[in-house]
Amino acid sequence: MPTLDDFDYFLPPERIAQAPLAERSASRLLVMRGAALEDRTIRDLPGLLNPGDLLVMNDTRVIHARLFGRKDTGGRIEVLVERIAADGEVIAQVRASKPLKIGSRLQLEDAIDATVLGRIGEFWRLTFDGDAIDLIERHGRLPLPPYIERAADAPDEERYQTVFAREKGSVAAPTAGLHFDADLLAAIAVRGIATAQVTLHVGAGTFQPVRVHNLAEHRMHKERYSVPQATVDAIAACRARGGRVVAVGTTTLRTLETAALDGELKAGSGESGLFIMPGFDFKVVDVLLTNFHLPKSTLLMLVSAFGGMDNIRAAYRHAIDCHYRFFSYGDAMLIHGKT
Repeated sequence: MPTLDDFDYFLPPERIAQAPLAERSASRLLVMRGAALEDRTIRDLPGLLNPGDLLVMNDTRVIHARLFGRKDTGGRIEVLVERIAADGEVIAQVRASKPLKIGSRLQLEDAIDATVLGRIGEFWRLTFDGDAIDLIERHGRLPLPPYIERAADAPDEERYQTVFAREKGSVAAPTAGLHFDADLLAAIAVRGIATAQVTLHVGAGTFQPVRVHNLAEHRMHKERYSVPQATVDAIAACRARGGRVVAVGTTTLRTLETAALDGELKAGSGESGLFIMPGFDFKVVDVLLTNFHLPKSTLLMLVSAFGGMDNIRAAYRHAIDCHYRFFSYGDAMLIHGKT
């Protein structure tokens, strides 16, 4: 079994994209078919896919999940919402000089009153005095990833959302979807490529490094997902016509593979804690569009499982040498799955 060190690599800091390009579809695209690599651009994507293929996208929308405030004792705190449970309870990371006390009160952004309910591992359980999503959207701040070394500004409000974002609930963008604009989607449709949607609300845990050397001991954070019946039907129709299922992003791939864990893709919703690493048996996705991922991350393990560890290592070396831009606002890869 691979260990954590097998997924490490050196990334020069200047390769980390700190802001989006002027145009969404101006990003570069590294195409990987087995060990073969080809430098293209995102605008080439329609021609790299086949008529009859199905492009599946994550329609989640990023919420204003970062909140600053004070404890009832006066101490400053920073809250990063991880997810909002079905009953409205807020699961969050909290940075404070001292641990919170159960039953204590918080005031966030001078507008939200919250109560501390308890703790789940590294996260805190909070309840807000009012509708959590509504309060977060009105008073919170857009949570850019920790490797972007600046505060979110007005352009990020648009650019850190996909153009097809609908369902509120993520605290991080499904970044492979950030490359799409109206013109690219139109070109995909003209090419005869169908589209479908799933929802997976990305949690802040996506940025957490794996801390165990023995990967069998790692436990994934859970994220809420939904697969509509229309998407299941679209995938069946794609298979019937000989097309390929192309996942836009690791979140889409994890959603589809979670919904097919028993061998048959089924519509429904739930929580996914699926940890994909080399040796995983992919049942749904044939091709993956994805950005470049952090060293020692579960996302790098996922793409290594999909494209092959040696192939991904070589592709990342090529991307670094050729000055590709990495992470959320960076460039992308189109990975054809192992056959």
